[in-house]
Amino acid sequence: MTYDNKRTILQKILLIIFFFSLIIFFDKKLINAQTPTPTTVPDNSQAVKDLQNQINDLQGKISDLQKQKKTLSSQIAVMESQIKITQLRIESTKGEITNLTLDIDTATKKISVLEDSLTKFTGVLINRIVATYEVGRIQAFHVLFSSNNVSNFFSRLNYLKIAQEHDKKLIYDTTQAKNDYINQKSIYEDKKKQVELLKAKLEDYTKQLDQEKQAKQRLLAETQGSETNYQTLLSRAIAQLEGFRRFVTSQGGASILSNQTTCDDWGCYYNQRDSQWGNTALNNTKYTLASDGCLVTAMAMVYTHIGRRNVNPLTINSNPLNFASYYPAYLNKTIIADGMTTSRIYATIDGELSGGKPVIIGIGAGPDHFVVFISGSNGNYKMNDPFVPNGHNVNFTDYYSISSIKSIEQVSY
Repeated sequence: MTYDNKRTILQKILLIIFFFSLIIFFDKKLINAQTPTPTTVPDNSQAVKDLQNQINDLQGKISDLQKQKKTLSSQIAVMESQIKITQLRIESTKGEITNLTLDIDTATKKISVLEDSLTKFTGVLINRIVATYEVGRIQAFHVLFSSNNVSNFFSRLNYLKIAQEHDKKLIYDTTQAKNDYINQKSIYEDKKKQVELLKAKLEDYTKQLDQEKQAKQRLLAETQGSETNYQTLLSRAIAQLEGFRRFVTSQGGASILSNQTTCDDWGCYYNQRDSQWGNTALNNTKYTLASDGCLVTAMAMVYTHIGRRNVNPLTINSNPLNFASYYPAYLNKTIIADGMTTSRIYATIDGELSGGKPVIIGIGAGPDHFVVFISGSNGNYKMNDPFVPNGHNVNFTDYYSISSIKSIEQVSY
């Protein structure tokens, strides 16, 4: 091989190496140009924290008010503070949703663009790696014999090595970047789930706010804005709850029972201590259906008698509007369940039972307990007792005296 031929071959090799270097350089520039830069989005994090601080302050105010003597004005102040807390929670939740939504939108755009570019460049790089390694498979002695001097030989080998290392580094960086964004995509999928949870919470808060506003309006209507009326109603409610406590204590406690429900042609018998609902809080208060849910359970039984077989104690208990605004554990005279509105009104026992209508009987001074008379006359009555085990269609006087009857009410609908 002549010197001119060797020189021509060397020039071609150097040109190839230079060409590869240019491709590597410009590909890096192109990837950097097409990789989306994270977009700066408004961050409501501090605003959300400020809202939470306001919520904490108001909760402290409510706690202080509840330690004071109950008055109409203090009750209204508690309600207004609770309404404000719910409004702040709504605002805070909306802020969290906004932050997450902006993050998700930004990430979706970044991931979409990056995946397209990375897929394309990964293909290009793989093809070039193959070509580079094809060149790299030339035996060293072939390079030696085709070189015009030792310095040229080592330079050619070094160029090939550098080209291969650049290619390997670039494909590693590209693949790593893709993996990072796939992981990031998974993180943002989790954020989407968080958004759905927050939306559900926002819906609950909105319903709660409506209920709290209605409760305040009912309080003003029920008391007619009078402190005297408020204290009278409050005393009556407290007396009833204290009566429930006396009754339960006299019976040895409200332990939970199982398999108490029985349905027949009359309707359904429910026991307030049934494991299906006994441990449930009475309208989200410190009381439970097992210990203080006799009236709720009695009303549920009457509902089944008048055709609402889907109603049970949980149905009535789940609607806060069924309870007094001035004392949330006190069941209102008028309630709604399964779309039917009913009211408890004064009645006579025999008059109602003779017409096939059940009567709700209050026993004791509170009254301390409520049962449902389902049949009988002249002091001989069958009852559904929501407290005693299997108290379905049992004799009233086997458990209580006629003289213990405090109140008599029929259910009008």
